[in-house]
Amino acid sequence: MLKPQVIAIPIFALMIAIEAFLIIRSNRERIDRKDTWNNILIGFVSVGFGILFALVTSNFYLWAYSIAPYKMPMGTWWAWAILIVADDFAYYWFHRFSHEVRFLWNFHVVHHSSEQYNLSVAVRQSWFSGISHWIFYIPLAFAGFPFETFVFIHGLNLIYQFWIHTKLIDRLGPLEWVLNTPSHHRVHHGVNEEYLDRNYAGIFIIWDRLFGTFVEEKEPVRYGIIKPVGTYNAIWINLHGWFEMADAMRNSRGFANKLRCVFGSPNMERAAAPAPIVNANSPSRI
Repeated sequence: MLKPQVIAIPIFALMIAIEAFLIIRSNRERIDRKDTWNNILIGFVSVGFGILFALVTSNFYLWAYSIAPYKMPMGTWWAWAILIVADDFAYYWFHRFSHEVRFLWNFHVVHHSSEQYNLSVAVRQSWFSGISHWIFYIPLAFAGFPFETFVFIHGLNLIYQFWIHTKLIDRLGPLEWVLNTPSHHRVHHGVNEEYLDRNYAGIFIIWDRLFGTFVEEKEPVRYGIIKPVGTYNAIWINLHGWFEMADAMRNSRGFANKLRCVFGSPNMERAAAPAPIVNANSPSRI
């Protein structure tokens, strides 16, 4: 089954081009063209790897669904509504753990490592995250949601998240209380101390408000990661986290400390790393 986000690739490409045109025309900032094309390259490769991983991981979902004690009646509107909310709830915890567990962060850091913030960053996704992220959605299979409907709804969730990767849209009034918006997601991509590890929502920001991870956008956002990757090399962008984890393990004494390097919080190393000196108002690299 072809994923909706794959079908939407031509629309993503058009929107990236339109946003770039609007930024250049308004002279808002200088676009880092190398970063933009690198994001697109990483995105295309991630789609290919995602399809390969799905050939294996989809079987775990299908197995869990086969033993589910109850099958959701997908001919009813309320079953679809529950799936939309349940999928977004699962995404919140997948996203949150991807920031709080080093093993998962090594995948997710790819998305955060760009120092730009535009629609092309939305497609800058890890090539290898398909190895692990499926685990967070197995409960939906046990809950009786068929694989095809899960793929469709989850795809729509990811499509929704594309448009919030922009600086061109400001606050959206009352919608900010319920939905994840560009303002909320700009915070998520910030390395400002008060913005770190906040606003994990996919569609509904209510999860962050409920679980205490919400922060409002107040000061200009500095984008990127605490320890900048400093390269356009797509392979290194996808692998640098694993090499850094291996170095941390080599420098740690005792099995328990080595285990923490894998499953502990990335914040242990973030706290020791110097904050990058970035002027949020300076023009981007070209």
